[in-house]
Amino acid sequence: MLLFGNWTEPQLAWGRRPKPKLDFRFWRLNLVTAASLKAYTSKDLAQMAKTKGVTGWHSMRKDQLVKALLKIAKQKEREKARGASTSSRTTRSKSSSCSSSGSKQPDSAIAKKIRSERERQENLKNLAASMEFGKGGTAPDNDRLILVVRDAFWLQAYWEITLATVQRAKVALNGYWHMAKPILRLMEITSDGNTNSVEKIVEEIEIHSGVNNWYIKCLAPGKTYRVAIGYLAVDKFHLICKSNEVTPPVSNSGETDDHWTDITNDAEKYYALSGGFEQNTVTGDLQAVFEEKARQPMHAPAFERLGSGINRDGQGFSFQVDAHMIIHGSTDPSASVTVGGEPVRLQNDGSFALRMNLPDKRQVLPVVASSRDGTQQRITVLAVERNTKVMEPVTNEIQH
Repeated sequence: MLLFGNWTEPQLAWGRRPKPKLDFRFWRLNLVTAASLKAYTSKDLAQMAKTKGVTGWHSMRKDQLVKALLKIAKQKEREKARGASTSSRTTRSKSSSCSSSGSKQPDSAIAKKIRSERERQENLKNLAASMEFGKGGTAPDNDRLILVVRDAFWLQAYWEITLATVQRAKVALNGYWHMAKPILRLMEITSDGNTNSVEKIVEEIEIHSGVNNWYIKCLAPGKTYRVAIGYLAVDKFHLICKSNEVTPPVSNSGETDDHWTDITNDAEKYYALSGGFEQNTVTGDLQAVFEEKARQPMHAPAFERLGSGINRDGQGFSFQVDAHMIIHGSTDPSASVTVGGEPVRLQNDGSFALRMNLPDKRQVLPVVASSRDGTQQRITVLAVERNTKVMEPVTNEIQH
């Protein structure tokens, strides 16, 4: 009867602990303690140590096996904790990336608009980005600013600014550059009775890139003016250069023609009104620009410039031939017209005419008419080519 009876009850009755089964589930449940391990026999602990990869398990005593298994259990807990932390960070990063990807389009569009506006503002400041005016349509070599008298009430400022000058202004203004504005400063020149002259600021005109000339209203004809170009930021003005001095006529009668269409139609007259023939006010820039625009010298006598064949000493024989072209047309009187980027003045009926030099080369001139509100534009492109050949001179012997 004892052979087939249940040994568990007598063991409990005698106060003896039952032998636990060899089960590793407590490792997965984080229930590994010194007490739970000591409930096993040395043989079972040795089997656990062997399974867990403990080095030298076969020569260890029971206490050593318990310590080794506890050490492994603690390592497993730390690894599991690190894995949970890494998993949590990964989950958070994925959730944040998902949320950021969901809002990426609006952020990207806003950033793009901000960059676009900054680039637009920066381009508006770049006075070197104006229409090319130098010889052959190339970038200018130096800075120059001239002031031209158009009639008793209008002045025209014309400038060329190099990219290096704009960069120097940016460095000079430093932290003020973001609020700097390109400015034309109109100044009235007065004398205090001595040799010194005083410049009084009359008007500050904000300009922008893309142009290289500006019309200025003159409210007090008969006085002497000049303009300066530079960058203004708050109360800091970075000067680039100043123009020549001009004195507009008191009235239009006898001085200017209301029907002129361009400076080149009567370059000498506008050159004289702008102080070109006055030795104390003339500048090299004024003369150079007029000669480039009119394609003729501004200082030579008329007989030399027109090639009439007159010679001072009565010897020699000169002969000069030149050619000009006239561009004319009509449009709405309220529209604006440019030829090759240069503005053309319209008559009251919308007609216009422009006389231009015809150099020995091929020219492509876009003629653009824009409506007053800027919504409509018409473009006509003229391609003109001139080839001039000077033949060898022929000398006939004089027979007496």
